[in-house]
Amino acid sequence: MSGVREAAAASRTPARTGGWRDGDPVGRRRFVELGPVRLERGGTLPAVRVAYETWGTPAPDGGNAVLVEHALTGDSHVVGAAGPGHATAGWWPSLVGPGAPLDTDELFVVCANVLGGCQGTTGPSSTAPDGAPWGSRFPEVTIADQVAVEAGLADALGIGTWRAVIGGSMGGMRALEWAVSRPERVAALFFLASGAVASADQIGTQTTQQTAVRSDPAWAGGDYAPGPGPVAGLGTARRIAHLTYRSDTELGARFGNQVQDDGRFAVASYLDHHAAKLAARFDAGSYVVLTEAMNSWDVGRGRGGLSAALSRVTARSVVAGVDSDRLYPLAQQQQVAEALGVPLRVIASPYGHDGFLLETAAVGGLVRELLAR
Repeated sequence: MSGVREAAAASRTPARTGGWRDGDPVGRRRFVELGPVRLERGGTLPAVRVAYETWGTPAPDGGNAVLVEHALTGDSHVVGAAGPGHATAGWWPSLVGPGAPLDTDELFVVCANVLGGCQGTTGPSSTAPDGAPWGSRFPEVTIADQVAVEAGLADALGIGTWRAVIGGSMGGMRALEWAVSRPERVAALFFLASGAVASADQIGTQTTQQTAVRSDPAWAGGDYAPGPGPVAGLGTARRIAHLTYRSDTELGARFGNQVQDDGRFAVASYLDHHAAKLAARFDAGSYVVLTEAMNSWDVGRGRGGLSAALSRVTARSVVAGVDSDRLYPLAQQQQVAEALGVPLRVIASPYGHDGFLLETAAVGGLVRELLAR
């Protein structure tokens, strides 16, 4: 029976890891080419392309611009249908649009794919100067490097100060880095379901996911061909991650110990589904690079520690977390809230960490509150 289950799961796994590549439909993406980018850990990327999307119209002085920061497996497609160039629909669809919390009748909303990603911005699957994919040669990047690239995008768009920078999970890290490293360029900060420094639990979980990817024979040291790739390893990494994204209470209520007609536990079928979905749209090399950046995250590094770093923030701030989040528990947001001198806003949700994406009414209300000040 176990062999049947494994064969069934394998049949649902794509033949290659996904991600946008040159020659694919561009969809709503736009691109900015930046020059060389010096990296925090040493070395330089000779050129960086940034893929981004916008909604609304910029004010002449750029003062109505809001930056939305995506999480680990997100991208620039915050809102919009799936279609050519976009494997999935927008990941925060109720947040952006006319009359939405980020009201595009008034605001100019920007979201960029992150440095090291796989949806148009330079990353491991991008073409290096020698014409081959970067692959294993792609350098280590940090959250600070990613924000430096976003600052280059802001400069190219003529945006001096963001009216707000908004992000959850890995996006919250970049939002906080913006407010600490460039306080004069951030008028308001929304820090959601994230932390100011990676914890041992997060590092341990993410290094285990990286091991799953690297243990796949198709990984080939990070230099796998554009065709078949380490989809099995990436799928295992996603299964591990997804268990941290949802709460024990929700999984128990939805699945319990139910067994399906095909012999699989219902919860295993659910995880198989999410593993296959991710492998179809995301690149394994980017997954490793981005989780390494998250593991190295420490906003106090090189700034005299956490308290000294957070004392640099001048932005009006809302700090919020999800009460059932076991990946980024409330204590991590409380630490930031106390340092910034603001109350911690708690979002009640059965969904765990994913509540920051799913509890759109609560999140949207906090966004409106921040922008109304």
